[in-house]
Amino acid sequence: MSAKITEESILEMSRSFMASRVLLSGAELDIFTLLAEKPLTAEEIAATTQAQLRGMEILLDALSALGYLVKKDGRYRTAPAAAPLLSASAPDSILPMVLHMETVWQNWSEITDIVLGKTTPGLTAKGALAKDNRKAFIGAMHVVASKAAPAVVAAINPGQARRLLDVGGGSGTYTLAMLSAMPEMKATLFDLLPVIKMARDRIQAANMLDRVELVAGDFYKDELPPGHDLALLSAIIHQNSFKQNEALYGKIYRALESGGRIVVRDHVMSADRIHPVEGALFAVNMLAGTEGGRTYTFDEIKDGLTAAGFTRINLIQTQGMFSLVEGFKP
Repeated sequence: MSAKITEESILEMSRSFMASRVLLSGAELDIFTLLAEKPLTAEEIAATTQAQLRGMEILLDALSALGYLVKKDGRYRTAPAAAPLLSASAPDSILPMVLHMETVWQNWSEITDIVLGKTTPGLTAKGALAKDNRKAFIGAMHVVASKAAPAVVAAINPGQARRLLDVGGGSGTYTLAMLSAMPEMKATLFDLLPVIKMARDRIQAANMLDRVELVAGDFYKDELPPGHDLALLSAIIHQNSFKQNEALYGKIYRALESGGRIVVRDHVMSADRIHPVEGALFAVNMLAGTEGGRTYTFDEIKDGLTAAGFTRINLIQTQGMFSLVEGFKP
């Protein structure tokens, strides 16, 4: 933190969760979608959402005070600037990411007990990959990736690569960006079966299903399909322990042809782990949501890749979560 630490700045930080919680509750109740079409009274909104009137009135007023809603003549509507971003029906809605942050909120509320060893987080039990949270999580990752993917692909510079392996590729955002940039490329997207079903819909909508092989599996348990010359491991390593990553690098190594390249996209921390700030905070997120995850330094990533057999390991981009590390199979 570069800002001066004062009594007021500490108190402001300690209560900053309040506005966040109001926004998250509004998203959970889908109020922004409901009020994007027409203004409604608190009574009408409470009846539609099956909420208590007193609680709904207080929440609606707080959302109005924060600017997310507009209150006029006893009726509420989603603010014009917020509707394209927070309504589920809007094409560029970031609502999936906001809903994912609700899961993060729940996990972070247990950080003290996690640090004390009183409870253990679980990614598949109650975290991002839990059944009830998976759709919001995959949607959130698409929201984040869709705007950044073309620039990431350009930074990767696929060159002569013709067969991509997208490991844990989600709904296919990076696969589609790569194929759009490389007309002669084909791809394999590997992820859990429920996620593969989501990817099929997105890739089919993009008319690229003939260029993508969708393979369902669990990279913690299964080998990866072979025969690729480029592998993308995007926003995966932070959810794993060092040993889990080392094992996964080994599977990717075996899935690549000689001369093939792995590209890891994730936070890359300074040697002392305190820069960048967002990476240090993201490590706390992994503490709250996974059993062994954290953010890693370049040397740690390099050591894991080297142990798996990769050579010529380089940091090719430093840009927060969009930092890129490459390595080659001899």
